[in-house]
Amino acid sequence: MSGISTVHAFLREARVPYTVVPHRIAFTAQEEAAATHVRGRDWAKVVVCFIDGEPVEAVVPAPCAVNLDRLLELAGGKAVCLASEEELRRLFPDCEVGAMPPFGPLYGQTVFVDAVLALEPEIVFNAGTHRDAIRMRWTDFVKMVNPIVGRFAEPLLDHVGEYRLSYRE
Repeated sequence: MSGISTVHAFLREARVPYTVVPHRIAFTAQEEAAATHVRGRDWAKVVVCFIDGEPVEAVVPAPCAVNLDRLLELAGGKAVCLASEEELRRLFPDCEVGAMPPFGPLYGQTVFVDAVLALEPEIVFNAGTHRDAIRMRWTDFVKMVNPIVGRFAEPLLDHVGEYRLSYRE
């Protein structure tokens, strides 16, 4: 079964409304956000890590990186590292590498979401391919995934030294 088919089946089983957003092929989170006409800070990028040897999904806005120390603290773990491409192929056999959705329960993984994404009414993310995205309400996403929400995104500096993303208090 392809990634998009697996995602559709998971969403149908959860009985939550969602929209498939087909787009031109894109490989980075920022490109995918642009291709779907979504602000980068509203695109949910999945970064797969291992915490104490167990795979987890860390979900941050597209223009951000995962602060591994903060993620480790949030998870209460002792060791953290990023997954390799080969590990991604093994963990998400039905998805294109780098296009995995933030559906940890589908893959037996815990999902951590940065708090800034939890402030948005909708979440948009890869649907298993570099040509399809899913848009759904944040509340429906929470019901399906039951993510752990905390602050672990590391805003990247833009070309003039300004932060592209800031937390709203």
